[in-house]
Amino acid sequence: MNSVELIKKICKERKIPISRLERELGYGNGYINQLKKGTIPSNRAVEIANYLQIELPYLLSGGKADDSPAQTPELTARDERDIKKDLDNIMDKIRNGEDGPLYYGDTEIDSASLSLLQNAFEYALRETKKENKVKYNPNKNKK
Repeated sequence: MNSVELIKKICKERKIPISRLERELGYGNGYINQLKKGTIPSNRAVEIANYLQIELPYLLSGGKADDSPAQTPELTARDERDIKKDLDNIMDKIRNGEDGPLYYGDTEIDSASLSLLQNAFEYALRETKKENKVKYNPNKNKK
């Protein structure tokens, strides 16, 4: 099985239309089918693997890297609570200016940029929590 066939197989199993995958990743209509003629560009392979939540080597090997794609661990309600608590703590410290105002270059960060920074922190906290689940409790999170 090649990478394109693997993408189609996973999409079929998860009931994701190929057209939706292409649209949400910003690719043209029929892009995945065109990949049969050549190789997947590395940046696109990373985007597709992230979208399908599979490991990049698994995608590039056409499903031969493992018996099944590695699933990212799910976050529990407790994990969500911990993330919210940590995020609120970080953002309160930034907003209160405990260490002074936050600057980027020579300008103070405005509220719109602060909102983007909050989203970045939240993403980082979520991904770190998932990585730690795999790293420190690998057998607990297997399905």
